[in-house]
Amino acid sequence: MSQAATEITEGQRFEFGKNWSRFLLRLDGERIAEAESSLVQMLETDRLDGRTFLDVGSGSGLFSLAARRLGARVHSFDYDPQSVRCTRELKQRYLPNDPLWTVEEGSVLDESYLKSLGRFDVVYSWGVLHHTGAMRQALENVALAVVQGGRLLIAIYNDQGQASRIWLRIKRCYNALPRGMKIFVLWPCFIRLWGPTTLKDFLRLKPFYTWRNYGRLRGMSPWHDVVDWVGGFPFEVAKPEEIFDFFRVHGFTLTKLKTCGGGLGCNEFGFIKAKDIKGSF
Repeated sequence: MSQAATEITEGQRFEFGKNWSRFLLRLDGERIAEAESSLVQMLETDRLDGRTFLDVGSGSGLFSLAARRLGARVHSFDYDPQSVRCTRELKQRYLPNDPLWTVEEGSVLDESYLKSLGRFDVVYSWGVLHHTGAMRQALENVALAVVQGGRLLIAIYNDQGQASRIWLRIKRCYNALPRGMKIFVLWPCFIRLWGPTTLKDFLRLKPFYTWRNYGRLRGMSPWHDVVDWVGGFPFEVAKPEEIFDFFRVHGFTLTKLKTCGGGLGCNEFGFIKAKDIKGSF
């Protein structure tokens, strides 16, 4: 049994891969095109031909596929074995036997593993590093994986203060419960997260409008996103300025920023590596 599988069994880690496998059943061409479009917007380029792309915590493999379709040489890895299987399934479905897309099991906290991969023109890690259990070390490692002049795209959970600490307790409880009992945590959270929005849609005479149109950019269905949020553990958070300051002293310049307005969710960052400051591969 892998370390990740052991942590899941012991209630110390969420089964991200199981959620992603359900998501793949809903994946279609439109969502793939939307993933491609989001990369184009973040990187401000139409193509990635001749560039290398590292997908840290590939999950379903959707953005690895998007990067490959845009022309990049892609290396995908994930700590969760079932997520690795999801990425491999997606590759087999759309680009079987493609020599320019590699999928492996690995950990962003394993510095020797990252060193063995070398450096990349684009390092992408969306909603992943805050689930490692050692976010600062994960941030250090992805910083080292970017070539000088390369791009780093990350999304990190926003620090809401007391609210984040409450969610941490909820997530820890959810993962510690037996499988049949998890629903008793999930449903109240689902009502808390979606109740106000659903009510607003009805008052606007647009019942379930947000639900039907949710997740067009990322491609995650509303239910999958709720399960991913409630179960997502380990769980760390950071204020936008903390991420900005961290990468500034590591030689990065901020090029893109989208915050969640101080609320629930991720702050999204795009950086370019202007120069090497700390560490070297």
